[in-house]
Amino acid sequence: MAYLWLSLAFMVPAVLAAVALRHRIHWAAVGVTTLVLLILTAVFDNVIIGLDIVRYGHEHLMGLYLGLAPLEDFSYPLAGVLLLPAAWHLLRARRRTDVQLGTEPQTRQDHG
Repeated sequence: MAYLWLSLAFMVPAVLAAVALRHRIHWAAVGVTTLVLLILTAVFDNVIIGLDIVRYGHEHLMGLYLGLAPLEDFSYPLAGVLLLPAAWHLLRARRRTDVQLGTEPQTRQDHG
């Protein structure tokens, strides 16, 4: 169960951020991205586990698999796909506030 707790450490903040910003996130894009990332995760996890590049301590897993890939492995791309748009919107909002206050960080100018 150790991998489940580790997965939850990523999933809980990602879900909370996505829920907080649910009106700003483009859910169709999130859905398509999630589908693609989960397919890629399934394919490549099965390959690297099948080639014995990666091994898991089975006593630390829930025991649910998609092929050779433990179900916990699918939480990381899902957390990323939820957290990234939320972080994007938070950082954009912060930048807009900085610009409005006149405290925008100076950009590096090329003197080439």
